[in-house]
Parts: sequence; structure tokens; C-alpha cells
Amino acid sequence: MWIELLITTVKIFIVVHVVLIGVAYTVYAERRVSAFIQNRYGPNRVGYEGLLQPFADVVKLAFKEDIVPENANKPVHRLAPMISIFVALTTMAVIPFGHTIELFGRVIPLQITDVNVGILYILALTSLGVYGITLSGWSSNSKYSLFGGIRSSAQMISYELSMGLSIIGVVLITGSLSLQDIVIHQYGWKWNIILQPLGFIIFLVASFAETNRAPFDIPEAEPELVGGYHTEYSSMKFALFFLAEYANMIIASAVITTLYLGGWQFPYLQEFGLPPLAVSLIQVATFGLKVAFLVFFFIWVRWSIPRFRYDQLMNLGWKVMLPLSILNIIVTAVIIKILK
Repeated sequence: MWIELLITTVKIFIVVHVVLIGVAYTVYAERRVSAFIQNRYGPNRVGYEGLLQPFADVVKLAFKEDIVPENANKPVHRLAPMISIFVALTTMAVIPFGHTIELFGRVIPLQITDVNVGILYILALTSLGVYGITLSGWSSNSKYSLFGGIRSSAQMISYELSMGLSIIGVVLITGSLSLQDIVIHQYGWKWNIILQPLGFIIFLVASFAETNRAPFDIPEAEPELVGGYHTEYSSMKFALFFLAEYANMIIASAVITTLYLGGWQFPYLQEFGLPPLAVSLIQVATFGLKVAFLVFFFIWVRWSIPRFRYDQLMNLGWKVMLPLSILNIIVTAVIIKILK
């Protein structure tokens, strides 16, 4: 029992630190990619090509003064960013980044835990993430922050419906809510992006809205709301919101990879006759590369498409994506029934 507990603790330690380091360099990648798109240099002074800039940013934020509005609800003001980062990090618990690896005579699953309702676990946690944003807006005692929090709650409700319904097609094809089963079912080139192209597009668009990324960054909307829900945050509290946003982007990319891009599957890798350890490492690397590509896509879209108006965002969610996600379920169910 203690060995299983130790293995799980090590996996949690590794996954959390990989995500945190990934967040730091996703911020760096965002600044470099945006600079490239806008024909400028970006961070290039701290370390080789600016690679140590994320650590300099952390030190800067740590030493900034923590300013709290006088009439803010201080306990809730402190709690809100903690909720956001907690939800972001705990979502990684059920995402498989490989199949298994054999070390010291033990076969270790490359996943913190494989629950048979992994999809429901992810949907439940992502629905809790909005509380951090909403509470931060309310507790700040600022109209700009409050508007940002209210916008966020409306946006999340609108797009979580489409996101949840878009996954049903994958569940119908796989016959399981376990993320590991969904990945295994995509062996070879049976990726769900091929079998469920409409579901993939809906889930991808909803992921932009769920992570508050442009063109769906209505809760922040600098020209309208100063900084939105985190206007009254500074120092490490602001850093936690910043960390949660980029962690959510990485996790959204990991979930999209798992559900639609074959997860850790490298097509027909098991047929190459490689040693088991090499197979496991290639699977982890394959998963990482797919996630990195999607993170780049998130960044690329942000600097290519202007922000939607609030009414456009609501119309897209309720009048376009929701009917399409329901249509996707009906078509998928009919095709499965006919083929069986």
C-alpha cells in the first residue's frame, strides 16, 4: 500500500511541476510568438534568447506590493485566486500522458488516477473554475471587476453546455467515460477528430471561451473594463490568476489531445518492435508534442482574431454551437445504430 502511495505522490509531484514550468514557458512563448507576428523582438535579454525571462517575472511579481481595496471583502478576495489555481491543477489528475511504463519490476500507469468517469470529473472541475473569477469580481468592490465576473459566469454557462454535449459523440463511439479507454480506442488512425469533426470544432471553440482566451476574453476586455475581474489584484494574487489562465490553456490542450487527437497514441508504434521503455517514452513525447502544438494554436489565434462583442459571443454560444452540438449527437447516434 505504501509503495502505491509513494508512486502516486511522485506522479503528482512530477505532473504539477511539469505544468508549472510549462506555464512559465507558455508565457514566454506567447510573448515571443506575438512579437514574431507583430514583427518585433519580444523578451531577449534575460538569459539566452530571453529564456530566463519567466523567472525574472516571478521575482518581480513576488516583490510587488500587495494592494487590497479598503472596502473589499478581504477573505473572499484572498480565496478567489486560490480557487482558480486549485481547479486548474487538479484537472490534470485524470489525464493520461502515456499508457504504462515498467520501472524496477513494476508496471506503472502513466496517469495519476484512472477513474471510470474521467470526463465527468473534468466537466465538474471546469464548472467550478468560474467561481474564482466571479468571486474575485464581487469581492473587489469595484464595478469594473464586478462586470468582468458577471460576464465570465454568463460566458461559462453558455459554452459549458456546448462543450459537454460535444463530448457525448466521443462517449457514444467509445462506450466509456474513462479517458484512458478513449485514448486506447483511437489506436492507429482512428482519431476522434476524423470520426467527430463537428464535435472537435465545437469543443475547440468552447475551450477558447472556457479559458477566457481571445477572441473570447470578454471578462477582461481591457478597453472596456480596465483589467476585468482581476483589476484590483496585484503581486502574487495577480500572478495566481495569470498562472491559472495559462495552466487552463495547457490543460485544455491536453484534454483536446486526449479526446480527439489520439492522446499519447503514435500510430502503430507497438508494431515497430521497440523495447517497452522506448515505447513508453515515445508515447509521453508524442502527447507532449500534440499539447505543445495546440498551445501554439491558442497563441496564434489570440494574435490573429479580434475580440468578439458580448452579443456576438452569446449568439454564437446559444444560437449556433448549442444546436450544432445537439445535431452532432443525433447524427452520431443514428450512424452508430445503422452500423450495428
